[in-house]
Amino acid sequence: MSQRVLTTESGAPVADNQNSASAGVGGPLLLQDQHLLEKLARFNRERIPERVVHARGSGAYGHFEVTDDVTGYTHAAFLGEIGKRTEVFLRFSTVADSLGGADAVRDPRGFAVKFYTEEGNYDLVGNNTPVFFIKDPIKFPDFIHSQKRDPFTGKQEPDNVWDFWAHSPEATHQVTWLMGDRGIPASYRHMNGYGSHTYQWTNDQGEAFFVKYHFKTNQGIRCLSTEQAQELAGKDPNSHQTDLLQAIERGVHPSWTLYVQIMPAAEAAEYRFNPFDLTKVWPHRDYPLQRVGRLVLDRNPDNVFAEVEQAAFSPNNFVPGIGPSPDKMLQGRLFAYADAHRYRLGVNHTQLAVNAPKATTAQNYGRDGFMAANAQGRHAKNYEPNSYDGPVETGRPLSAPLAVNGHTGTHEAPLHTKDDDFFQAGELYRLMSQEEKSRLVANIAGGLSQVSRDDVIEKNLAHFHAADPEYGKRVEEAVRALRED
Repeated sequence: MSQRVLTTESGAPVADNQNSASAGVGGPLLLQDQHLLEKLARFNRERIPERVVHARGSGAYGHFEVTDDVTGYTHAAFLGEIGKRTEVFLRFSTVADSLGGADAVRDPRGFAVKFYTEEGNYDLVGNNTPVFFIKDPIKFPDFIHSQKRDPFTGKQEPDNVWDFWAHSPEATHQVTWLMGDRGIPASYRHMNGYGSHTYQWTNDQGEAFFVKYHFKTNQGIRCLSTEQAQELAGKDPNSHQTDLLQAIERGVHPSWTLYVQIMPAAEAAEYRFNPFDLTKVWPHRDYPLQRVGRLVLDRNPDNVFAEVEQAAFSPNNFVPGIGPSPDKMLQGRLFAYADAHRYRLGVNHTQLAVNAPKATTAQNYGRDGFMAANAQGRHAKNYEPNSYDGPVETGRPLSAPLAVNGHTGTHEAPLHTKDDDFFQAGELYRLMSQEEKSRLVANIAGGLSQVSRDDVIEKNLAHFHAADPEYGKRVEEAVRALRED
């Protein structure tokens, strides 16, 4: 078998890939050396802007299999029958640090699943925590700015982190979660995933339900202490990527069981707290977990850049039977995620292999733009309606309509009987063992004690006192002790 010939990107054979063309043996290089210029120009453009959040990520392919009947709640085709399998791609990530950051850090983890369904791609964009730091998307840029590297010191600064939390009492629940034992997963395989937001399901009869997704790891929960994480991050900054890659390569396929909590839509308005508040969970005693299916990862990407870095998820990618809820954070993300991908990857990013539908074909009137790869041309029409058998609308909404009322303008969250920012943080604290509480207090105090302003410290301490008196007292004592040393 003859050896393949190296070529330029236009297909011309390359005579010499070791020496640049020059004016004589020792002379300057020539502008006419097309192969040299092409190699250098392409090299300069091999990286795209990293994600502003969730930059450091890993991913894998697999499938989702339905194990339980949920057709009474949704008419989504990929959930339509027991035993049905749908191909998936799952991207894990850290949130705050850059692409070059370490995996073993105290940070939420992204848990984004792309279902390649026969009705189009369905993206479920969540985290490994069931709640988040804020409840309104207008605060999101400020939150991320406070968590990112400081422009002067070039590193994350406790002053910025805790100052934002001091002014955001709704963050107390997520801070309690993040600083607790589950704040640093031992690997991506050993953590749960959550849709976090509230979504809407609609059945064939048009009945609407609000749902929350829970992916429970079948490997068991395993986490790292602060000391273990620091050691691991120093030894292998790519620890979680390495673990996921090697596990799948040796045939150990990680899996998660999907459960949902289901609330009839009519119950939302009278629930005792706002069920669309991303900083709160629904108690399982009110809405028990109902099993849906099993997600398995069994294939690694061949090219991390092409398939993990260029993977684009948008919570606005719904399929019939699934839609949004009035969750304010979700509503903001419906726009923000897709817009971020149009900036990073271009308007035609959905034509990339990892993002394109696999079980169906995208048919619309989008044309041209940067890096267009579709074949619409000649006399193909790119307007609708038309008289030339182009794709047409179905007339059937993806999900049930949401009732709205009131005046336009900015509003506080809807009032419910128990809508304060602290009671669920207190409940979470009281669920912990004494050892877990001690580690939580030490983790919080380790960061809060580094803050330079006393008023910022006092505001944060007030949040922990409001969540639980013992919680606040222990954090206060620990912070005072560290600042006196």
